[in-house]
Amino acid sequence: MRAKVADAIAASLAREDPDYPLFHLAPPVGRLNDPNGLVLREGRYHAFYQFSPFHPQRQVFWGHASSADLTTWQPHPVAVLPDAWYDRNGVYSGSALPLEDAVEFYYTGNVRNEQDERESYQCLVSSPDLVTFDKSSANPLLGDVPGYTAHIRDPQVVKESDGTYRMCVGAQRDDETGCVLIFRSKDRRTWTLAGELTFPDAEGRFDAFGFMWECPSLIRVPDGDGVRVHDVLIVSPQGIPAQPEGFANIFACGYVVGQLEGTALRVATEFVELDRGFEFYAPQVFAGTPQGEAPLMMAWLGNASEDEQPSMEHGWVHALSVARELVVVDGRLRQRPRLELSGAREVAADVPGLLDRAEVPVAGLAGSRAFRLTLQVEAETGGSWRVRLGDAERHVDLEFADGCLTVDRRSTRYPHRERRVVRLPAVAGVLDVEVVHDRSVTEIFVADGALAFSLRSYLDGASGVSMASEGRLRIASVLAHRFD
Repeated sequence: MRAKVADAIAASLAREDPDYPLFHLAPPVGRLNDPNGLVLREGRYHAFYQFSPFHPQRQVFWGHASSADLTTWQPHPVAVLPDAWYDRNGVYSGSALPLEDAVEFYYTGNVRNEQDERESYQCLVSSPDLVTFDKSSANPLLGDVPGYTAHIRDPQVVKESDGTYRMCVGAQRDDETGCVLIFRSKDRRTWTLAGELTFPDAEGRFDAFGFMWECPSLIRVPDGDGVRVHDVLIVSPQGIPAQPEGFANIFACGYVVGQLEGTALRVATEFVELDRGFEFYAPQVFAGTPQGEAPLMMAWLGNASEDEQPSMEHGWVHALSVARELVVVDGRLRQRPRLELSGAREVAADVPGLLDRAEVPVAGLAGSRAFRLTLQVEAETGGSWRVRLGDAERHVDLEFADGCLTVDRRSTRYPHRERRVVRLPAVAGVLDVEVVHDRSVTEIFVADGALAFSLRSYLDGASGVSMASEGRLRIASVLAHRFD
C-alpha cells in the first residue's frame, strides 16, 4: 500500500500546475482535507493532513510535510495507513501529543461493517523520530459510547497540570445533536468518560447546536494585555443554519472564549465564526509550542463536496491555510498570519499617498502570482475603495464601503463563483489590511486580524494588483513582498 502511494506521488503532475501554491501546503497528488497532528518538534513544524492519494477513490491516509519557517514545506512519505481492522476504511482526523522521547498521535479509525454501518474507533500511533510510525497494540483505545451514535471522532489529547491526560472528541448524541465528549486517563491507554463539555452560562444555546460537532480543540490563548490567559473552544459544528451575518458555508467553524472548570466551560462570548470566507474548515493548533507563546493554527481551505476545481486537471485539490497566531483582544480572537519573508523580495509599490477618484497599479506586484500586500489606509471622504487581484477579465475584488467588505470572485475560474458581504470591525481612523495571495489561494486579514476571510481564487496568468477609490483615500503605508 505504501509503495502504491509512492508511485502515485512520483507520477503526479501537481507541481507542473501554474495554480499549485508556492507557500501554502497542498497535496503532492490527490485530495487533501483536515490538518492533523500539527506539532512543533526540535525546531521543525510538522503538519499531517487527511490525504486521499487515489482521489476520487475515498481511501484516507495521513499525509506529512514539515517546515522550519511555516513557509517552505518539505514533503515526506505518507505517515499513517488504513491497514488495520480498526481503520481499514480511513485514518481519520486527530492530534499530536509530544512526549520526551516520542510523539503520540491520536486519530479516529473509520470502519464500514458488513451491513455498511459506520464504526468509529479512537486509536494511537507513535513515532520516536517522525519517520517511522507504529500503531499501538492497545488499539482501539475507545469504541462505542452509550447514548451516542457512531459519529465520534477527531480526538485532541493534552496533558493536564496534574499530570493526567484529557481527550476531547467530537460527537453526536442519539437524538442527533452535536457535542464534545471529555475523557481522562493516567496512562494514555485506558480512558474514562468524564462527561460532556457543558456551558452553564450559555442559557441552553448549545444544547441543540447542529447535528454533529467535528474537530474540537480546547486550547489556552493569551490575552493581548499580556496578563490573562483564556480557555478557547474551537469546533466545527455541522448543521448550523446560515445567518444574515455568518455561517454561509456548508458547514460552520467557530469558537467560544471562557474559563474551563472541570468539564464546564464558563463562556464569556457567543459562538463566533472564525473565518468569514468561502473556504475554511477543521482548524487545528500546533502542539509543542513553547509555553507563553501564541498558539499557531492552520485550517483546511476547502468545503465538503466541492472537489471539482481547475486543479483536478493536474490531479490535485485543496490546500491548507498559512499558520495564524492567535491572541484574545476584547473577548475575540485575533488571527495574525505567520509568514516568513526571508524568501520573498520586498518591492516598491509605487502607489501615491492619496487616491482621489483614481485607479493605480501596485507597480512592484506587476506579473506576480504569489505575494503579500500590507496596507494602512483612511477614507477621507465618502465612496468605496477597492483592491483588485487580477485583471479586467478575471479578478477578485475586495471592496470597502459603508463599514462592509465585499469579496467578489464571480469572474474567476473557480466553479463556485460567489460574492459575499461581511461587516468590518469598528475601527476609527486608519484601517490596516493584509492580503496573502498564493497563485490560487487568497487570505485576507483586516484590523490586525480581527477579521479573516479565506478563499480559493483561480485567476489567469500573472496579472498583478491594482487599487481604486471613488473618493479621497489616504494611503499611509504600502508594503509589498513577492514570492515569485
